[in-house]
Amino acid sequence: MFPWIVLVVSGLFETVWATALAASDGLRRPLPALVFVLGCATSMGGLAVALRSIPVGTGYAMWTGVGAIGTAVYGMAVLGEPATAARILCLGLIISGIVGLKLLH
Repeated sequence: MFPWIVLVVSGLFETVWATALAASDGLRRPLPALVFVLGCATSMGGLAVALRSIPVGTGYAMWTGVGAIGTAVYGMAVLGEPATAARILCLGLIISGIVGLKLLH
C-alpha cells in the first residue's frame, strides 16, 4: 500500500511543479522557479521509490494521470480556466483509467 500512496503524492507534486513552472514566467521569477525545481525533484524522487514495487507502465500512467487531473482541476478552480462538461467528462475518463489500472494491477 505504501508505494501507491507515494505514487499518488508524487503525482500531486507533478501538479505543484507544473503550476509553478507556469507561474515562473519562463523560469524568470526566482520563487516560482525554485518551487518548480523542488516540486519536480520531489515528484520524480517519489516516482522512483514507487517504481521499485509497481510496474513501470502502471506507475507512470498513474503518476501522469494524477498530475494531469490535479493540474486541470487547479486551472479550473484557481486560474479561471473553463470547467465545461466535456472537460470534466474527460477528467472522469482519466480517473476511470487510473482506477482500472490499480484494480487490474
